[in-house]
Amino acid sequence: MPLRDLALGLAVIVIWALNIIVIKLGVAELPPLLLTTLRFALVAGLLVPFHPVARHQLPFLLLLSVTFGSLHFALLFIGLGQAEAGTGALLVQMGTPFATLLAVVFLRERLGPRRLAGLVLSFAGVAVLAGGPTLPSPLPTFLLLASALGWAVSQLLIKRGPDVSPMALAGWVALFATPQVALGSWWFEQGQWQALADAGWAGWGAVFYTAVMSSIVAYGLWYGLLRRHPVNRVVPLTLLMPVLAVLLGAALMGDSLGPHKLAGGGLVIAGLALIVLRLGPRRPAG
Repeated sequence: MPLRDLALGLAVIVIWALNIIVIKLGVAELPPLLLTTLRFALVAGLLVPFHPVARHQLPFLLLLSVTFGSLHFALLFIGLGQAEAGTGALLVQMGTPFATLLAVVFLRERLGPRRLAGLVLSFAGVAVLAGGPTLPSPLPTFLLLASALGWAVSQLLIKRGPDVSPMALAGWVALFATPQVALGSWWFEQGQWQALADAGWAGWGAVFYTAVMSSIVAYGLWYGLLRRHPVNRVVPLTLLMPVLAVLLGAALMGDSLGPHKLAGGGLVIAGLALIVLRLGPRRPAG
């Protein structure tokens, strides 16, 4: 990978790691479902007018808005409001093992000893995290793991669904998810108008960052890298995201770096590496 593209890939990882911190700051000023609603509305407003889709693709995008929009993002925002940034980032990474299991069950993909070992290490890492003081209470832990499962189901749907460009998919999923999450905010949250009036740079900055930087800019750069390079050269960069999120949480949010988080996080990342890395002899150039 040329140095320029490597730098772009690392920039995307930094944006996504900072996204965890930004969400934490945002939900301190805005209720999480309200923040998610505003994020989706901004993404939809910026993307949908410029990325039309065919009518037959709309049912698929509506289904994806439930699994990817309401389940993954809404539960992520709620869970991160009650968890340390680094621990939350590690739990959400369990989407990769979940996606692997779903592919084995529903797509009949072969697991193999290396990926099986990766699954065992990943779940062992969560068990180690559970034995330490940084794991949040059972409800936010469940919400973050459910968010990871929502991401995994969405990847399965995208793999089997119609071909939709990444920006069109992001925009239309956001459009369909906006009323779903808004209804959830109206039903479960209180004081939304007062929160909007009182929100400062952290709240409104979180709306902008999560919508524009994390969703549009980062994913635009990421899919550009995937078009130019083999997947197995690009995807391993994502292993750096939870590491950076843990370090940023400690540096910026004062999160602890105890032995349980370091050991459990190390096991999770090692398991992810076994799942996503493609090991084998290098092909000769030419």
